[in-house]
Amino acid sequence: MIGYYVHHRGAGHLHQAQAVAREVGLPVTGLSSLARPDAWTGPWVQLESDEGDPSPCDVTAGGLLHWVPLHDSGLRQRMASISAWIVEHQPTLVVSDVSVEVALLSRLHGVPVVSVVLPGRRADPAHRLGYGVSSALVAPWPPCATRMVSGLSDTDRERVECVGGLARFPVSRAVGSSGTRRVTALLGSGGGQPGPECWAAARAQTPGWHWTVLGRDAGTWTDAPFEELCRADVVVTHAGLNAVAEVAAARRPAVIIPAERPHDEQAATARVVQRGGWPALMEPTFPMTGWDERLERARHLDGERWASWTDGLAAVRFADLIRREHERARSRRVPA
Repeated sequence: MIGYYVHHRGAGHLHQAQAVAREVGLPVTGLSSLARPDAWTGPWVQLESDEGDPSPCDVTAGGLLHWVPLHDSGLRQRMASISAWIVEHQPTLVVSDVSVEVALLSRLHGVPVVSVVLPGRRADPAHRLGYGVSSALVAPWPPCATRMVSGLSDTDRERVECVGGLARFPVSRAVGSSGTRRVTALLGSGGGQPGPECWAAARAQTPGWHWTVLGRDAGTWTDAPFEELCRADVVVTHAGLNAVAEVAAARRPAVIIPAERPHDEQAATARVVQRGGWPALMEPTFPMTGWDERLERARHLDGERWASWTDGLAAVRFADLIRREHERARSRRVPA
């Protein structure tokens, strides 16, 4: 049995977990405070939320961890649930995407951990601890995307296995729309998205374009945006890894506007995409002017250049790594 912890912020962690679990070919149990998705075929452990206290106390344990609020019943219950599941099912390993605390808890139970590495600054003690106790480190971006993460120890940097941009959809060879020029705005679900006034301003400046805005805050959320991405001449999106991978899988040129995230996560991704020559224009913040010219410039970028970011095999590579670590753990396991 393999445990797969899925972080509840945004949709990217869940989408990634579903894509990988389909490829593993071994029993995988989801561990999350998110509701079990309909497409998940294995068991699912529903964890309590640990964000119910309006005034949490000492959430970082003096800077050594990321989220361990004192005397929080939700935290206590979720950690107890994970411990009980480990004791009952004796998993061969746990995938952490992402939680230093879950990685540490699993390793304290003697279970090997595969931790997902995210972009940005990761030099803090908590990240170093989480990576240090992990048996393997995996990054969902291609090896050619250099300097995505900073602050790793030399040892951990060498251990990171880059599997490529991980999209839940197959690579498309779509060629965009015919006739009316189309732009699809793909918003995230993790907060910090441009407001309605921003999209209204962009629309007003681009009378020759048909806009589709997909996002929970916009009231147009969809779990299956890929058809709209493939139909677009240009995609406007944030710089979350899942969003970038799905735009890359659709082979559409993009305008990327990184959202504010801890550890400079999305800004780091945007810088690398821009520096690496992938088919996207970067804006540090949502621009309120210049949209007609911006979309025209983006429209003429070659979407096929995304092939080196997302080749459609990242989930397979991630699953191969999990199976390898599973077999390694089994070979070291002491008989009960």
